Amino acid sequence: MPSYQAPLRDMRFVMDEMFDYPSHYAALPNGDEASPDVVNAILEEGARFARDVLLPINQSGDEEGCLLEGGDVKAPKGFKEAYQQYVEGGWPSLAADPEQGGQGLPHSLAMMLSEMICATNLAWGMYPGLSHGAADALRHHGTDEQKEAYLTKLVEGVWTGTMCLTEPHCGTDLGLIKTRAVPDESGAYTITGTKIFISAGDHDLAENIVHLVLAKLPDAPEGSKGISLFVVPKFMPDAQGNPGDRNGVTCGSLEHKMGIHGNATCVMNFDGATGYLVGAPNKGLACMFTMMNAARLGVGIQGLGLIEASFQNSLSYARDRLQMRSLSGAQAPEKPADPIIVHPDVRRMLLTQKAFAEGGRMLVLYTAQMLDIVEHGKPGEEKERAETLLGLLTPIVKAFLTEVGFECTNEGVQIFGGHGFIKEWGMEQLVRDARITRLYEGTTGIQALDLLGRKVLMSQGESLKVFTKEIHKFCKTEADNPALKEFVEPLAKLNAEWGELTMGVGMKAMQDREEVGAASVDYLMYSGYVTLAYLFARAAKQASVTLEGDDKAFYSAKLNTARFYYQRLLPRTKAHAQMIQAGAGSLMAISSEDFGLGFEI
Repeated sequence: MPSYQAPLRDMRFVMDEMFDYPSHYAALPNGDEASPDVVNAILEEGARFARDVLLPINQSGDEEGCLLEGGDVKAPKGFKEAYQQYVEGGWPSLAADPEQGGQGLPHSLAMMLSEMICATNLAWGMYPGLSHGAADALRHHGTDEQKEAYLTKLVEGVWTGTMCLTEPHCGTDLGLIKTRAVPDESGAYTITGTKIFISAGDHDLAENIVHLVLAKLPDAPEGSKGISLFVVPKFMPDAQGNPGDRNGVTCGSLEHKMGIHGNATCVMNFDGATGYLVGAPNKGLACMFTMMNAARLGVGIQGLGLIEASFQNSLSYARDRLQMRSLSGAQAPEKPADPIIVHPDVRRMLLTQKAFAEGGRMLVLYTAQMLDIVEHGKPGEEKERAETLLGLLTPIVKAFLTEVGFECTNEGVQIFGGHGFIKEWGMEQLVRDARITRLYEGTTGIQALDLLGRKVLMSQGESLKVFTKEIHKFCKTEADNPALKEFVEPLAKLNAEWGELTMGVGMKAMQDREEVGAASVDYLMYSGYVTLAYLFARAAKQASVTLEGDDKAFYSAKLNTARFYYQRLLPRTKAHAQMIQAGAGSLMAISSEDFGLGFEI
């Protein structure tokens, strides 16, 4: 079975030394509740829960999977008991509003707990993870009655939530949904339709499940402008607010998936189910985006957690596995062969995992600060800036970290060699689980269009300038710092190129809108690499200042990891830049009919 130790030292370096989280928390409303002692206690207890409760049921949950019996779904053995411990520990309410029974702590703190959960049991973590998004949607858009009936239960964790978006025929194009909502005399709605790929759609972990469902009213406009959002419980609340009669919503079947077997991915049938409108009619997509944005950040954290898990187990194996001698001579002459960690190619793979784990953590915690300010900050320039950065970085967090997450879990299998292909070691499960993260809550291509098309070009590049100006200011301030020259000079050039590439795509798109789609994925990956380069430069600055302290080995390793990133991973931007500039021509030249020339369909 794989092992795991939460990287608390690295978390504290990023939170306390790089981004000064103690001051950040102190500036938030009720920030005194998130004192350093409280934060440390939460991180340490979260690490214990993830290691001792979730990790032991990860592989068994993958092997057993979920079971559909008599219309109800049962999660794997141990999942329900783990969820009860999670609720009893108060974890669901950590960052929720105190008015709904939450603890009111910052969202960033809950995100660190999420990393630990994703690293130890991704499938289990999706059950409570989706509830947070459902709660956010109801908190922002629900009526007082809906908040009283559903939100408090979601915050407590005694009920869980889902998001029911897509259908068999429409995929990401939600304007094509066929699920219908017909008003009745009581003010409720009758919901009829089928939703697919519904994570945690049915299970036995909680006493009730609250579905947020996209549907169309009888007089709805065509397309995405005619979508409304409804809350549809599995059991209708009775007069005391407890689960009452069964609603007309059932799991029709379980999807047979490549990975995340421990999570129930359901086909959900709504057969005349009773639902209630959330928000205004035909404005459901805007309401659902509240939930989707939270989910996108959550999926990015899944990528980060899987990178960390793969790295830790790869490192342990590479230190113990004996094979061949070092090319420069025996490094362990007392043994029949050297441990494989001495070989350059194994070190390349390990350092790739290490760099993306540490860089991804910096990206998540930087973005988490913006989320804290958006959710809890006072209106003004700082909050507006945080909203802009949060919007810009969310698709990067989601897509970049899941793309490199899949790469890193694959490298983990490679480090294990043939043993990596064997189930008992657990490395192939990480690959299978990681593969879905590039798909759900919007594929990498969808996130890339959101970043380049909506966030950057639709703002005339102003949202990007907010971030590139910050990078420029850092580079200018540190230009004469000899300890950072190796980082600042290439970063400054890439930061300038980022703006030039953006302008180039924008100019081409004025003549041919396909240029946006042609450039978008490479643009997103380029953006991710430059963003991590900026964060590694900041990490290098902090590490160089404290290099002579008691924890010299940690800071020295941080500097070396930053150098590896700049020398071996950041050059990938050159290829992405060239592909961005290549344009849409070669992509669109072949007709749809001519794609299959050479074989018959």
